[in-house]
Amino acid sequence: MSPAKRRELFARLRAANPEPRSELVYRTPFELLVAVVLSAQATDRSVNAATERLFRVANTPQAIVALGEEKLAGYIRSIGLYRTKAKNIVALSRLLLERHGAEVPRTRAELEALPGVGRKTANVVLNVAFGEPTVAVDTHIFRVANRTGLAPGRTPAEVERSLLAATPPEFLRHAHHWLILHGRYVCTARRPKCPRCPIRDLCAWRDKTADVRT
Repeated sequence: MSPAKRRELFARLRAANPEPRSELVYRTPFELLVAVVLSAQATDRSVNAATERLFRVANTPQAIVALGEEKLAGYIRSIGLYRTKAKNIVALSRLLLERHGAEVPRTRAELEALPGVGRKTANVVLNVAFGEPTVAVDTHIFRVANRTGLAPGRTPAEVERSLLAATPPEFLRHAHHWLILHGRYVCTARRPKCPRCPIRDLCAWRDKTADVRT
């Protein structure tokens, strides 16, 4: 995709949704961190249902450590891999208390040093909580970037590098959300809604659907 088409693609996504927001419900960077850790192999809806109950009783590192793994597991039982996630969330909460004064760190290296936090999770926290111009490549963004020709890559890491290099700076702050929402609701995996797609004419995908019902 040419630089002019990339700019037009993001301009259209911005026009349709000028201030995109995460669909995870959170109030603090710590709540966001917990929610993103829980969201691995889970839907935002299921995470929000669990954290709505959890955050009423424990929404700080101190409260999570006091709650403990077993009780935490009870709140997140509906989410896949809940025992592993409970263990990681208690462990990362303890490290936040010991090393960071109970605050979520603002560097990728420090975030990735926390249990259960990989590059994608760190990028989400940096972008959503702290406004850093990063892109967390999940399955939706990976699909959109490759289908459209925006930033092709064989791996999420390759797509991330391509997006960071190819996205015009004025769009980079919200690129993550524009692309993930586009992939979640328009450029879906099985039945992409090409006829209603605002960037259809810019997209390089050869297998565009002719009707949203097909």
